[in-house]
Amino acid sequence: MDIKGKEILVTGGAGFIGSNLVIRLAKENHVYVMDDLQTGSLRNLSSVYDDIDFVKDRVINVSDYCFDPDYIFHIGLYSSSPMYKDNPYLVGDLVKDMVSILELAKKKKSTVVYASTSSIYNGVKPPHREDVIPFVTDFYTEARYATERISDLYSKLYGINVSAMRFFSVYGYNERSKKKFANLVSQFMWDMHDGKQPVIYGDGEQRRDFVFVDDVVDALVNAAMYNSGFNVYNVGTGKNYSLNELVQKLNDHLHTNIKAKYVENPMAKTYVHETLADTKKSEEKIKFRARVSLDEGIDRLIKYYGY
Repeated sequence: MDIKGKEILVTGGAGFIGSNLVIRLAKENHVYVMDDLQTGSLRNLSSVYDDIDFVKDRVINVSDYCFDPDYIFHIGLYSSSPMYKDNPYLVGDLVKDMVSILELAKKKKSTVVYASTSSIYNGVKPPHREDVIPFVTDFYTEARYATERISDLYSKLYGINVSAMRFFSVYGYNERSKKKFANLVSQFMWDMHDGKQPVIYGDGEQRRDFVFVDDVVDALVNAAMYNSGFNVYNVGTGKNYSLNELVQKLNDHLHTNIKAKYVENPMAKTYVHETLADTKKSEEKIKFRARVSLDEGIDRLIKYYGY
């Protein structure tokens, strides 16, 4: 099921996940894209640029425009922990942006779906359920958890429907613009295709729940249609793989035989050893279940890049 005939605002719509969402929605809706292009690229929207209204600006200024959206997809949030370590002021920026989105939703009676993160589960034993108490160890986690608490408050006070989507390890199309902040599936693929060794922190036995971006778009759309009130939803597959297994799969699909380069982990104290989504709530409440396996996702990317 898809959203049709609606006014939609997508922040971060020129970025990795946002652009994939916009491409899906632009076919049958009036889509506004708001992006400051710090980490996004208009190249990601080339196939639909003539069908959307693009605004280059920061989310904090969203009230300056005459948006009247039925749905707001707030994907324009800085999404890498090292960014927050380097610049803790991003915590305040993230919270102010979230309040700006929620104020617009309150005024226009919009449904909000936004990007939270599975990093909230830092240190929690997997599989990760949405009802666990987060273990905050860094600025990034605190920033995202703060947006969830604020969203819950707005929902209770003003009756706004808000879905906080806890993304696991998302990979897929249009990730080049993220460069060194891209998912390990993509980074390793790029390196191995070029004959370079992928760099792994530690022994490579850390495990990640890798979810393909097409599935993530499905989850976002489903949350917009089915959620009521404030809810948190995991966006993962319910399966995970070690980085050593990932390298082997990439070798198999790329027909290469490249070994990883193992280095000391500079983030050992806060590094998450394993992520694994409990998908029961997402399946029951918003009818979302990931369909793309890691092998299929790798195949799709190889075709996409022409490798």
